[in-house]
Amino acid sequence: MNTLECIKQRKSVRSFTDKSVSEEDIKLLMEAGMSAPTGMNRQPWEFYIAKSNESKEKIRKAMPYGKYKSDVIIITCIKERQTLPFEGHDLAYCDLSAATENILLEATELGLGSVWCAIYPHKKLQEEIKKVLDLPRGITPFSAIYIGYEEGSSKPKDKFKEENYKII
Repeated sequence: MNTLECIKQRKSVRSFTDKSVSEEDIKLLMEAGMSAPTGMNRQPWEFYIAKSNESKEKIRKAMPYGKYKSDVIIITCIKERQTLPFEGHDLAYCDLSAATENILLEATELGLGSVWCAIYPHKKLQEEIKKVLDLPRGITPFSAIYIGYEEGSSKPKDKFKEENYKII
């Protein structure tokens, strides 16, 4: 499928089968995430992939709205020592958003379902996920991406509205 078709097919999937995501597909998802643009190519990310039932259950318990039973949960994190010296690490948030979207699009291309659940900007949730994953100092959770094979089928939403852009 071409790029625009893939983008338009991406949807939030919240119900998954028990089918396992292959390690090869996980590697492709990571390659897509790490291919995202970053400010000054700082690549301020680290990815934690929960595949074991124990890890996934701990994450689900910590997430107030992310209880989805997917085969894989990817926690994207900001590696603070790689961020640019701006207050609030603003560019890192942009970089991790781009990486998250790339992962979602690659999941779509691979025939996988996915949903992005925010961890940032919720400070309490960030601290809870840090504890659950025993993250080292300087690693800040940004998002949780639930990935697996969709149970049932749903149609993506058509979000294009001509009134939302202006040619000037």
